[in-house]
Amino acid sequence: MVNFTTYTIDTAPKDSKPILEAAKKKLGFVPNLMATMAESPVMVEGYLTLMGLFDKSRLSATERELVLMTNSRLNGCTYCMAAHTAVCKKAGVDEDVINSLRSGTPINDPKLEALRKFCIIINKKRGWATEEEVEEFLAAGYTKETVLEVIVGTSLKVLSNYSTHNLNVSLDEAFLPMAWSEDMDKSC
Repeated sequence: MVNFTTYTIDTAPKDSKPILEAAKKKLGFVPNLMATMAESPVMVEGYLTLMGLFDKSRLSATERELVLMTNSRLNGCTYCMAAHTAVCKKAGVDEDVINSLRSGTPINDPKLEALRKFCIIINKKRGWATEEEVEEFLAAGYTKETVLEVIVGTSLKVLSNYSTHNLNVSLDEAFLPMAWSEDMDKSC
């Protein structure tokens, strides 16, 4: 496997340094994923920019994490599952919801479950939801805007999940207690 460098702010390519500094300011540290993405200033800036835009969506913090974790689980991203479990815990997401997202099992809340199911449809069908599937999602209380925001969140996970798959990113110490593997989910 090709080894990619996990940069620090000091060792990163010149155009990545301010992006890593912004990540540190926002998150309190530079996650290994972004430190490795720094190989390409375009990639790390694109990822942070899209993350910032997704945070501005009308989805609640729980709903945003649901979109991100559902996609990460479906894409088999061990790094992102651990990282987003930590984010969920910090944001106060209900433990039952976190457990459902980690295991791929239904969520007791019908509206959140509708969102989880729609995320699965968008991911597995590569965006080709049927008219009936979109209508069912809208009937659960979501909007046309939400349909598009799910696609934004899915796109964000393509950037990070596909990067971790190819960059051999090691799990940050802060995320180790939330480690996850596909073996934890036999339904994927």
